[in-house]
Amino acid sequence: MGKFGKWIGGGLGWAVGGPIGAIFGFMIGSALDGTNSTSTGFRTGASGVRTTTGGYIMSLLVLIAAVMKADGKVLKSELEYAKKFLNHNFGAESASEALKMLQDLLKQTIPVTDVCHQIQENMNYSSRLQLMHFLFGIANADGHVDQTEYQLIDHIGKSMGINNSDFESIKAMFVKDTNSAYKILELEPSSSNEEVKNAYRRMAMKFHPDKVSYLGNEFQKAAKEKFQKVNEAYQTIKEERKIA
Repeated sequence: MGKFGKWIGGGLGWAVGGPIGAIFGFMIGSALDGTNSTSTGFRTGASGVRTTTGGYIMSLLVLIAAVMKADGKVLKSELEYAKKFLNHNFGAESASEALKMLQDLLKQTIPVTDVCHQIQENMNYSSRLQLMHFLFGIANADGHVDQTEYQLIDHIGKSMGINNSDFESIKAMFVKDTNSAYKILELEPSSSNEEVKNAYRRMAMKFHPDKVSYLGNEFQKAAKEKFQKVNEAYQTIKEERKIA
């Protein structure tokens, strides 16, 4: 395997056990072949224990498979969307390897609630927020978030411990309505200008790409897209209100 296999072999950590490890089964052993890493799967920094890229990737693929299967069928067009999504975020070689794993995962029964509980117990909140952003991106790849996909993502969010205001903020980045800019900043249209400014500073800090920098450039690049949505929402409200 190339870079993607090195990500997996370089630090599976908590993802080796529990429902996620059981779902991947023999693929874990295949990914580890030819790698030399002895990583424990965790990195400790100022904010405590964090998931490595390998554990994060495994969690992401399992949840992507669950969302793709949400409406009871997986279409060729959906696989193409997933391929484009993975290619955009991780590059052609890694996307090809990830797609092979994803196709195997799509054949399996995924205990979504158990998987989410494992993720909640072992992954920090900023990383879980980024997972939600990825899942809405996959669901919206065809320009529309199906109701069954939305219901599953909503269940995933609740099961991973994502609070409702953060969930609605990320949802508003993909499911647009007249108040989307306010929802992204977790505000009401009746909020004062000062509340708008304070909300922007709070959300910019919460969604800053540096929060997931430890996962590598690929994930930080995706986080920048989420961060940009916050900036765009703020600019939209500023222009509407003529805020200096």
